[in-house]
Order: sequence, then structure tokens, then C-alpha cells
Amino acid sequence: MKKILKIIILALFLLILFSGLAFYYWTQQTYEPTSTLAKLVDEDEIMYYNDWLIFESKSEEQTKGGIILYPGARVEPEAYSYYGQELSKHGYLVAIPNVRFSLPILEVDKAEEIIDKYASLENWFIGGHSLGGVAAASYAIDHLDVITGVFFLGSFPSENINFSNTSVPILTLFADQDRLTTLDKIDGSSNLLSDNTVMKEIRGGNHSQFGVYGKQQGDGEATISVIEQQHIVIESILEWVNNE
Repeated sequence: MKKILKIIILALFLLILFSGLAFYYWTQQTYEPTSTLAKLVDEDEIMYYNDWLIFESKSEEQTKGGIILYPGARVEPEAYSYYGQELSKHGYLVAIPNVRFSLPILEVDKAEEIIDKYASLENWFIGGHSLGGVAAASYAIDHLDVITGVFFLGSFPSENINFSNTSVPILTLFADQDRLTTLDKIDGSSNLLSDNTVMKEIRGGNHSQFGVYGKQQGDGEATISVIEQQHIVIESILEWVNNE
């Protein structure tokens, strides 16, 4: 009996060990920026602070506010650096975190590090791509006294995050060729958004091109270039934040 018990305990230990190793291996298989990004972003413009990529305002005027962008699951934060470079030219501080195991949902409160560092800024917008948007929404719902607005890039809040009883400004950008965050999922979660929500469809765009990291497995084929989609996102975010 004792021998059988030892075998069971050993088997459970090995199962947990190999499951942990498999999970760790999976999280390390990240999507990295493609060569296209090197043509778009001047690496000298990126400032690294602890686990953050930071783009400080390039405007001669006072910084208008901060924009925090959580990356998608297993996507390197540099894949979103074109947003940081371009939005910072228009007076905004942009911060993109490098999160534990490349899973933003594990570090929902990561935003506090940057908000504390730049405490003088009054307007904070937080959002993210895919799972990053879910994490950003989770942070925002508990910090509506600090967060000015929430944005989703091919993303939506989880069922337990409900903004419908709030007046928080929300921007939802989705793409018609996105086969990961589908139009049905966007429609199905619309009841969780506030009445102060702007929704915009990117015709010809897909899930992967919300970043610059190549095509993600299972995604649809985009009919516009990644640069075109990135520009649409940048222009949409700027129009939205400037109106809040």
C-alpha cells in the first residue's frame, strides 16, 4: 500500500513538474517584431525604464497625458513601439510594459509603476491589444478615479468587467479580417461597455497587424498593409484622446 502511495505521489509530482515546464516553454515562444518595424522606429527614441518601454512627449508644449498600452499575450512589447513613437510626437507620454511570462493578465496592476513615476500627469488612458486589453480593463475598472479612458485593440473586457454603469470614455478598434477576436465576440461584449463608447471597424485589417510582429497563427488574411493598419489605429487614438 505504501509503495502504491509513493508511486502515486511521484507520478503527481512529475505531472506537475512537466506541466510547469511545458507552460514555461510555451510562454517563451513569443512573437517578435518583424524587420518592418526597424524601418518605422528609431531605436534611439526608445527609453527603457525597468520593465518598460517609454516614449516621452516630443511636443514643445506641456505633456497632455499618459497612454499605457498592454501588449497581447506572448507578443514582445517592442512590436507596439511604432504607436509609442508616433503618439509621443503629439504630446503624449507612451508606456508599454514587458510583463511576466509575456502574459499581461498576470500583471494587471503593472500600470501603477508608470502612473506613480509620472504622478504630475492628470490624464491617463490605458488599453491594450488582445489579452492586453482584458488586463487593461481589469485595472481600469478598479481605478476609475485615475483613468481618463480605456481603449481596446482587437479586444474586449472579460465578463466580470462591466463598464455599462459608468461614463468612462472607451475606444474599441476591431478589424473585419480578425479571426481571433471575431466580430461576434466584439458584438457579444458590447453590453459591457459604457454609453460613452466609440467603436470603429478597420476594413481589411486583422488581429496581428495591431502590432508589427507578423501573422499570428489562426488569424485571417489582411487586405491592407501593416503600416496602413497602424496608421489607422494611431489616427483613431489621437482623435479620441484629444476629445477627452
